Amino acid sequence: MRTIVDFHVLQTVPPSNLNRDDTGSPKTARYGGVVRARVSSQAWKRAIRAAFEELFDRSELGVRTKRLIELIGDEIVTLEPALAQQAPRLAKDMLAAAGIKTALPKGKKDVPEESGYLVFLSHRQVIGLAELAVHATTEAAGAAVAIPKTVAKARADARHSVDVALFGRMVAEAIDLNVDAAAQVAHALSVHAVENEYDYFTAVDDHKKASEEEDAGAGMIGTVEFNSATLYRYATIDVDRLRDNLGDAEATRRAVEAFARAFVRSMPTGKQNTFANRTLPDAVLVVLRDTQSINLVGAFEDAISGRDHGRVPDAIARLATHAVEVHEAYAETPVAAWTFGPGERLAPLAAIAERGDAGTTVAALGAAVRSRLR
Repeated sequence: MRTIVDFHVLQTVPPSNLNRDDTGSPKTARYGGVVRARVSSQAWKRAIRAAFEELFDRSELGVRTKRLIELIGDEIVTLEPALAQQAPRLAKDMLAAAGIKTALPKGKKDVPEESGYLVFLSHRQVIGLAELAVHATTEAAGAAVAIPKTVAKARADARHSVDVALFGRMVAEAIDLNVDAAAQVAHALSVHAVENEYDYFTAVDDHKKASEEEDAGAGMIGTVEFNSATLYRYATIDVDRLRDNLGDAEATRRAVEAFARAFVRSMPTGKQNTFANRTLPDAVLVVLRDTQSINLVGAFEDAISGRDHGRVPDAIARLATHAVEVHEAYAETPVAAWTFGPGERLAPLAAIAERGDAGTTVAALGAAVRSRLR
């Protein structure tokens, strides 16, 4: 019995630049023959991880860094201050035993060695590796410290944090430490065509302006690119894989509920001080399945024009209609479905899913997941 949870979100964002490319322009993609606004999956996953910091204790989360020697070394010193001088070497040896290589950053000296790529470890794994280093040093009693590779690898691969379990981990030189992601997040796309616009701005030099002898010209000028969009956002969780990663049914339920809250309410922070673009979704549809994940972006392959009225009502109707058509065409019967959002325009989704609010939907989803993991 598989358990899959799909999250579908429609969200309107005013003038904004949530996710920039290498030139500073809002990211876009061509879909359905027209250019759409796009926010990358990486940007939204980062926002979700940031939201987790308010939903979980730090001990339940992970850290992604190259500076593992510093991270583990600090924990070694916390556990045993007398090992302060040895801590960097012990941390390096511990990582080597686990299969993670470190080296000096190119062109730098007198700094701690780093891994060649970002490594995602849970805080509990960091503590476990530090504890092993302290224990091995104590057992050595002044002799050479021996760190068993199998034990080090086990410490680096046990007690995954919620974010590691959801988003996965790849360690190229130690593939046995890889963690298959239980969650997938799609690139958000606008349901309509967009054309990026430019905001020409000036900044006044306050001190210069106060002088009667100076001209009143701007201290600087520039432009910032932006667009406005109604986005279709999609994510999915393989609950069974998540349980395998976490090893505990109750932790899995909590992780699914937290992901639901974070995915719905999070937003990338690009240029947020410039545009104050933070909004909440216009509509949310959560579908519990026992077959496979189903992205409903096909509802918007034909771009919505919105010339005569707002795009949100059309987008909600399109999403509801497409969901029904896909289910009928492929004999898909969801185990359960819930929806929430403001106003009467949610009616088309309320016709195919149980309507509630954010709190009742998350609670119902958690209860359904709990019952299926027994």
